[in-house]
Amino acid sequence: MQIRHIAFTLIALGFSSLAWSQSQHGGHTGGSSSRDSGCIKAKVSNFKPAHLDTIAPSGEFSFTVSGSNGPGHIHVTIRDQPINVSVENKDTFYLVKGKLPAELKNETVRITISAKAKNSQCDNDTGWLLKVSE
Repeated sequence: MQIRHIAFTLIALGFSSLAWSQSQHGGHTGGSSSRDSGCIKAKVSNFKPAHLDTIAPSGEFSFTVSGSNGPGHIHVTIRDQPINVSVENKDTFYLVKGKLPAELKNETVRITISAKAKNSQCDNDTGWLLKVSE
């Protein structure tokens, strides 16, 4: 009886280990995860001011980007109009700073960011909303 219990336990562990291994490596189904395809998605974070915070006209904003091809591959727009930004290399990420246009007053605007990665499937197009005061 004891041997049967040990054998059953070993078989169950073997199947669970096999299932875990296949889930981590895509199994033999031909599927691929982003890690298998070498995709490192450009990451945009640390939005300042935060989402839906209030900011003065001509106020400064900033965010960080990692996994991008570099400063020439980070683009910022507001209402499809390009915004001039400074991009500072911090070794493991880029610190991006800009200012809102002075004519934006008493409205909510979206700062749109396009961060291009080495693999175009890993690009990141994102943004956040800010309330502009008078």
